[in-house]
Amino acid sequence: MKEPSFMSIEHKVLKRIKRFELDAVFTRSDFVDLGSTHAIGMVFQRLLKRGRLRRVSRGLYDVPRQHPAFGELSPRPNAIAQALARRDGVRLQATEAQAANELNLSEQVPARLVYDTDGRPRSVRVGGVSLEFRGRSKRKMAAAGQGNGLVMAALRALGPDHIEARHIEHLRELLPTDERSRLIKVLRYAPAWMHPHLRQIAADQP
Repeated sequence: MKEPSFMSIEHKVLKRIKRFELDAVFTRSDFVDLGSTHAIGMVFQRLLKRGRLRRVSRGLYDVPRQHPAFGELSPRPNAIAQALARRDGVRLQATEAQAANELNLSEQVPARLVYDTDGRPRSVRVGGVSLEFRGRSKRKMAAAGQGNGLVMAALRALGPDHIEARHIEHLRELLPTDERSRLIKVLRYAPAWMHPHLRQIAADQP
């Protein structure tokens, strides 16, 4: 099969970049279906020289963004983590403390950037950002990357003795109906004490 032309590959790379979130971070593996490894590398080098791309760290890239007051913006740590997860073919889940904070069930902000993963545990430093990936069991990662996985992690953070009616009502109001209904499908992955809470959140009526 004939290799697509260099300009054709560049056009496809730029088109795909536009489909990413504005502050996304990506790797060359996000584009390997568009051409050979060599061709993708050449396109990246060309885009780097033209300032269309920025090298965040070895193998990590983003689109440079400028703030009128603060100048060039750094990539979000979560965007870096998601790019590494896509490249390595692993799933990530916010830790219990992060999940509780993201869902506004706790005002406590985690001191470290830690992610649960079904990949190997490791620590990564990208620029001034340190990320820790904590290996977890398949059971705990069964709903990773989904809204229901975040809910389960947040409930674990609160613990069975500290979940109140206001927490349940808050999650019912926060989650769309379709996401709430999917909680029933992950009951088998949740500890028994969590089942009644998940059923309450998922119910059509409180």
